Amino acid sequence: MENLLILAIALALDLILGEPPRAIHPVVGMGKVIAFLAGRNVGHKPWAQFVYGAALSLFTVALFAVPAYFLMVYLKNLNSVAYVVAGALLLKSAFSLRGLVRAATKIKELLLSDELDKARFELRALCGRDARDLPEPLLVSGAVESVAENISDSFVAPLFYFLFLGVPGAIAYRATNTLDAMIGHRGKYEHLGKFAALLDTVLNLIPARLSALLIVLAALLVRRNGRKSWRVTVSHHSRTASSNAGWPMSAMAGALDVQLEKVGHYQLGEPGAPLVPEMIDRSTNLIWVAAAVWSALCLSLGVIQVVYTT
Repeated sequence: MENLLILAIALALDLILGEPPRAIHPVVGMGKVIAFLAGRNVGHKPWAQFVYGAALSLFTVALFAVPAYFLMVYLKNLNSVAYVVAGALLLKSAFSLRGLVRAATKIKELLLSDELDKARFELRALCGRDARDLPEPLLVSGAVESVAENISDSFVAPLFYFLFLGVPGAIAYRATNTLDAMIGHRGKYEHLGKFAALLDTVLNLIPARLSALLIVLAALLVRRNGRKSWRVTVSHHSRTASSNAGWPMSAMAGALDVQLEKVGHYQLGEPGAPLVPEMIDRSTNLIWVAAAVWSALCLSLGVIQVVYTT
């Protein structure tokens, strides 16, 4: 019963309050730890970088997940109210839906105001691509792609691991995803971040595909192109370098009847509706529906567990 309450309260906190202040946000703390450790000089040999990166990754995950585990065990034996409150606050810190929608909506508003430079800057809050010279359609594409990908990383996956591993599982996933976002890409941290990238890929295998299915279902529920969403998902998901990101992004491309593109890397979907700023709203509307379905499923599983164990 306590875990069901933790989930319900965490979801309500996200809808009502959004993100906690940066000063007390655990993900900000994760970022600071990762940045500090990644800045240590361990030599330039690839194997040394890889070994250090693996140790850095495992240490960071343990640094946040292990205390969360012992805190939850202690509070469960101490007081059920404190257990639920602390669990809800910790779980909320591991996912973000309202913040994702707000970031995408801000880009849309800047594009409608013809503030392209500001929109390019804000896109960095959603994805890591170089947006300095992107025209409006590609800025819209980047925002829509990021909304689709982040429904998995920022919402579906944390709750998925909460269902199976509780609050510590959600925290461990968030630490892993933060590691991948900061050091898991090619370039400066190519060898240092290989382990983090691999770990994130493994943990997202199921959530990414589940997110694609949720987007397809959302498209059907709001009478968008659910059939095309499924067809594009099946045929285009492998076009991205990431084995996971292509699933929800392809589902979104098909659902909106657009072609999403990262120049020189991939095209998802088929040319259709124009990539105008309003398309960002259509993507976030689909995400709200997909998130509602996923929340209902998670809560239902919680209720079933309560009934089964009583």
